[in-house]
Amino acid sequence: MPNGAITNTLFKMKKIVVLIAAISLSSCAEMQQVMNQFPQTQGIGGIDIAGGLKEALNNGISKQVTKLTATDGFYRNEAVKILLPEELRKVDTSLRKIGLSSLADEGLKVLNRAAEDAVKEATPIFVDAVRNMTITDAKTILLGNQNAATSYLQNSTSTALYGKFNPVIKNSFTKVGADKVWANIITKYNSIPLVKKVNPDLTDYVTKQALTGVFKMVAVEEKNIRTNLSSRTSLLLQKVFAMQDNK
Repeated sequence: MPNGAITNTLFKMKKIVVLIAAISLSSCAEMQQVMNQFPQTQGIGGIDIAGGLKEALNNGISKQVTKLTATDGFYRNEAVKILLPEELRKVDTSLRKIGLSSLADEGLKVLNRAAEDAVKEATPIFVDAVRNMTITDAKTILLGNQNAATSYLQNSTSTALYGKFNPVIKNSFTKVGADKVWANIITKYNSIPLVKKVNPDLTDYVTKQALTGVFKMVAVEEKNIRTNLSSRTSLLLQKVFAMQDNK
């Protein structure tokens, strides 16, 4: 028998086997189980997935991170407000005991002001990280946990952001008057009899706290898009995250 005839015969036999298997299923549930083995997202390729994830991250940056750059963006947002490091909580308590509550309040406020100033430097670094996302990255992120995209951004940008934030925060301390406020606070505290003197590295501390706040806000938007259909504001987001819904 010619090769073409053999191939045609085998193809027909395969169709018959599939048909028999479908007919032999005892319930609609079993039929659905078979159907679920096949891709249900036709037309969604790797490029679309990457595009959807990039859009989601850009939304997080534009909608959430930019909120932190406004006055009180950190200070009035309890989710990201920078509190005093443990070493300085005793300073705060001691100042309030001797009637310097307003100075303690101002010290906390200026730390947050410096963070608000520094976050303005984040956007270009985020944009580069999002642009460099690969299709493989995107597929892994899409089917990952609820903060997989945020984790990707955190892993991709933390070192660069620290390097950018740290000198900005140092300059911001001067700009917003934090250096003078805290020099006054530390001097007054260290002059209290019998206390253990402190000399904290506030630039490093505020830099790390600002980074933590930035990624918390990106995670807020990622969770919205993953769990709230109304947050998928474009057709691409709707198509791509439907894959996540059905995983």
